[in-house]
Amino acid sequence: MKDDFLRKRLLDLANQADRNGCYTFTDFLNEAEYAEYCAVQRELPNCGCTVWGGHEDADRVMLRFGSEEQLGYAEDFPIVCVAVEPAQEKFAEALSHRDILGAVMHLGIERTETGDILTDGKQGWLFCTPAIGDYICRELTRIRHTTVHCRITEQLPEAAEPHFERVTVQAASERLDGIIAKLYRISRGDCLALFRAGKIALGGAVTENSSYQLKAGERVSVRGYGKFRYVGIVGSTRKGNSIIALDRYV
Repeated sequence: MKDDFLRKRLLDLANQADRNGCYTFTDFLNEAEYAEYCAVQRELPNCGCTVWGGHEDADRVMLRFGSEEQLGYAEDFPIVCVAVEPAQEKFAEALSHRDILGAVMHLGIERTETGDILTDGKQGWLFCTPAIGDYICRELTRIRHTTVHCRITEQLPEAAEPHFERVTVQAASERLDGIIAKLYRISRGDCLALFRAGKIALGGAVTENSSYQLKAGERVSVRGYGKFRYVGIVGSTRKGNSIIALDRYV
């Protein structure tokens, strides 16, 4: 376990949910922190745990300890989505993830209180806790040279949803390392180095199992290269290799 403080925090939250009969929530966790949760999952009481980041395929997520079956009631995740829009689109600049994150951090907000940031041209969407969402709506009025308005939104527009490009690779099998090497055109040796460095995550959890056989729908993140979702085998070559379909995030 690399982060003893996080481990103790997860155990404490799970124990609270189990003993007190109420839901407990973590802050937003990054991929490495979520991997820490996966490493200690078996040590936690059997109180139920749900993962959510405000939208499908979120990189930064919260954990909710407790379940409706055990507690007898439901409770939503304390996550809202803040839409960031230019006051005058004609004079606005394109907003990047870094632009929005920098402006939010400048307000003195901790990164653990914010989730994913999605952008599309001159607009952006930020996931955060409700209190931070209200604060951002009041205080965030400018990003770089662009005056912006912020508001809580219930509906994430299609432009902000993850976009995919369907690609195919030829590989001998559904092994994780072979598919990564083919997709990103790197050697098996370089691919194994990424595994050893903890730069490959499967379903949000860092993995060192390079020989893992991928299953349909599983999401893979390769730090420094990108993310993709495994679709499955769609054909074969004359030489007997499999033609494998992947949805690459763009």
